[in-house]
Amino acid sequence: EYQGSSVLGQFVTRFLLRETSSQLQSLQSSLDCATEAVHDHGCTGRRIVKKPEDLPIQRVIKRPNRRIQKNMCLSPTDPYSGMLTTGVSVEPDNHWGYQINQLEQLMDKLDCESPRLEPLKEDTLAGTYKSNILLVQRQMSVKERDMEQFQQTLKIYTDATSSQLDNLHISVQNLPDRSCFIMYEFWQDRLSWMSYLQSSISKTFQRCIIDSLEEPEIVSTMLLPASWWIMNNN
Repeated sequence: EYQGSSVLGQFVTRFLLRETSSQLQSLQSSLDCATEAVHDHGCTGRRIVKKPEDLPIQRVIKRPNRRIQKNMCLSPTDPYSGMLTTGVSVEPDNHWGYQINQLEQLMDKLDCESPRLEPLKEDTLAGTYKSNILLVQRQMSVKERDMEQFQQTLKIYTDATSSQLDNLHISVQNLPDRSCFIMYEFWQDRLSWMSYLQSSISKTFQRCIIDSLEEPEIVSTMLLPASWWIMNNN
């Protein structure tokens, strides 16, 4: 069953086995302490109380690089011996039953709080439409004295560009504090944009603004999934 279980199922199985082993080691330590106390009492005729450092220590070694647990216990006749492993004092007669109940509660908690892992959702539209669209960002810093003329030229260009079949969208953002304009052009693909750069509309715009800019225009491009554009516009 372990070999055929899922990754989560195998993890739960290993965890429960380690927890069960730890509980049994604790109980075994209590029995060893009791056996040694009875043996000492029988040999001397009186009960000898050992110092804490003389009590047996059970070492449970897990996998490499993991913490080594140390379980110490007093005599099982001591009602507070259970606090060393569970943090709760129990009566000696109910020690076994209490440990079993704790383990059952832990198993029930793991069943209720097991993680719900969902598979990665693939983009089903990517195989139906062209995979990518092109986003072109153009940043232009304009001289103060040429601001009015630049805005008129920019409006003519944006109106002409938005009417192109291969152009999906165009918008302009103005940063007045810096006299800076950022224009965003969305094209169906890179080839459409490259072809539009050779058109008379694009060349005219470049010639008109070349003297209006304080510094050379900054152009950057980015490919975006075409399915994003299709879903957002439907």
